[in-house]
Amino acid sequence: MIEKSFTIGIIALWLLIGPLTDNALAQAPAAAAVLPSNGIDNGDTAWMLISSALVLLMTPGLAFFYGGLVRSRNVLNTMMMSLVMMGLIGVTWTLWGYSLAFDVSTPAAEGFAKGIESFIGGLDWMFLNNVAADKPDPIGYAPTIPHQVFMVYQMMFAIITPALISGAIVERVTFKTYFWFVLLWSTFIYSPLAHWVWGRGWLGAIGALDFAGGTVVHISSGVSAVVAAWVIGPRKDHLNKPHTPHNVPYVLLGIGLLWFGWFGFNGGSALASGSLATVAFVTTMIATAGGGLTWTIIEWVFRGKPTAVGIASGFLAGLVGITPAAGFVLPVGALLIGSITSVCCFFAVSWRAKLGFDDTLDTYPIHGLGGTVGAMLTGVFATKAVNAAGNDGLFAGNPGQVVTQFIGVLATYVFAAVGTFVILKILGQFMELRVSSSSEDKGLDIDLHGEEAYGEDFAGGFSSFESGSPFAPKKVGG
Repeated sequence: MIEKSFTIGIIALWLLIGPLTDNALAQAPAAAAVLPSNGIDNGDTAWMLISSALVLLMTPGLAFFYGGLVRSRNVLNTMMMSLVMMGLIGVTWTLWGYSLAFDVSTPAAEGFAKGIESFIGGLDWMFLNNVAADKPDPIGYAPTIPHQVFMVYQMMFAIITPALISGAIVERVTFKTYFWFVLLWSTFIYSPLAHWVWGRGWLGAIGALDFAGGTVVHISSGVSAVVAAWVIGPRKDHLNKPHTPHNVPYVLLGIGLLWFGWFGFNGGSALASGSLATVAFVTTMIATAGGGLTWTIIEWVFRGKPTAVGIASGFLAGLVGITPAAGFVLPVGALLIGSITSVCCFFAVSWRAKLGFDDTLDTYPIHGLGGTVGAMLTGVFATKAVNAAGNDGLFAGNPGQVVTQFIGVLATYVFAAVGTFVILKILGQFMELRVSSSSEDKGLDIDLHGEEAYGEDFAGGFSSFESGSPFAPKKVGG
């Protein structure tokens, strides 16, 4: 029976791959945009404002997703680790982050200055100086929308990326350490990476493809997360007590908000409304559906029951996988990317659990590995028939694109890992990286924030597993 199912699966896979090499089914290249006389297109501007709001919504969505997965005594602290980014990064991006990520000399610099610009932006746009609301940016990143719209859209990416790291270190890191870590990380890791890929830096110059953040967002946060979990150390009861999600409906609400916002995340990365935004929107939908369905089937086969947390994880894996490829691949390619990424992430989560490594909410197995798989598969499935501004991939006759993608992935791994390690070691000289043992027992909500999520009627601050029911909390004194 297993052999028969496997054979059917192989045949189905070949039927899906077939259209990827059939030029007759390739989409026509997007028509060149006709710029209005004033340089600003109202339709493009409206789409990018909406997309900015959609991406911002992803951060509260992440707060619910992560908050539901932890124990009830730590839910507020976990959600705060996402929500504080909306304040902290919203300010630092305005003051210096945006300039470091995207400012380059115009006209282009030469010699040593040009070399510096390959790695980091300039300072001319600090405090949003020369970032206008009535004309496009002078570099030409987004020629049909106001410069401030481009800036605020990129701000939303800068906000959610460090929030992803928190999933690996929740329930034991001090809020003070996390605050300062994120401030330094967003300045010295995120802004340079964004510049390398999207800000006319060296990775973009060699042709590495990353449509919406496979390397800049997901690999950087996933790799940094695993390094942070290693430096800070595991929770004290990690290996001797079960840690089940305390509120699965929060997880489902979170993935719903994330998926909704991701249409702005990927679709908005076209930086205009039109055919390319349509491609990114459609591939995002298809890949996510494929990722969720694939995870559910695998979980059903290997573990006997499909779970709500499982399908949410599959949806997330599909979203992560398609992010670097969304504007470069055909719909069938997107389906395969979502499904393949989901399979890889499923087994990575299982492997992480067997190793006993305390990446609390599987940030690396989903975001780090998922971003890696997605970035590499972009080099396989990309085609100029979708986006003439991109590159052909392996299946379109350009195997060299896989090598270019690998260079981008490797550079992101090394830079994020080393940078995160250095930042944490420096912070460790000035402050405690983790809370005390008694604080872990009490819960970080009370100890660090002086408040609790559910009050004294809810299971005494312990998870539903510890209070005696596998799914729902029960009242104290029952």
